Amino acid sequence: MGLRIRMICGFWLAAALFGQSQPPARIVEPGAPGTAGKVLSPASVAIVPREPSEADVQFMQGMIHHHAQAVEMVALMPGRVRSPALAKFGKRISISQTDEMQFMRQWLADRGKPVPMQHDMSHMEHMNGSGMIDMASMPMMPGMLTPQQMKTLANAKGAKFDRLFLTGMIQHHKGALVMVEDLFNTPGSGEDALLFDFATDVNNTQTAEIKIMQGMLKEKK
Repeated sequence: MGLRIRMICGFWLAAALFGQSQPPARIVEPGAPGTAGKVLSPASVAIVPREPSEADVQFMQGMIHHHAQAVEMVALMPGRVRSPALAKFGKRISISQTDEMQFMRQWLADRGKPVPMQHDMSHMEHMNGSGMIDMASMPMMPGMLTPQQMKTLANAKGAKFDRLFLTGMIQHHKGALVMVEDLFNTPGSGEDALLFDFATDVNNTQTAEIKIMQGMLKEKK
């Protein structure tokens, strides 16, 4: 397989260097010792994404839902947060998780799976037959804040808001770690290379951010 990939890469490089005027090179899979190689068609060597397991798809869909609430929490900061350091930290969470949601949507779309769309979570609309999922109808993911917790956070200001945000986001991040653990504990799941790298990064990043927030919370006591 490694030899086949090198030969394919060599073909692509030759096409780039010499342009379309050159006749297409043949792609040959070496045969067993003493036997002729097999000429392959371009379609036969196309790299097709691995078919994801049901748990893989549910993880990505659920994590989009999970990330969306974290972004909504950060959106509550203006006019409420007291600590400039916490405001900066929250912005970093919002930017990274927004980028990750885009990655997860693309991962699902590339595999022909339903994609949860980004909307204001208080105005979700179900779109039948559109390939999109109504996140408002999705079950709560581990660690997500309840509607009452979100309301309490929205009604808080200053030091109280900072404390509630930190405790809420720590709870939220710990839930994401549970989701990653559940994925990797499910047989046959988490084997897609892109998914594996993403889930591992979520685990590492959010573990580190939990420690940062625990330190911030300790300073406020």
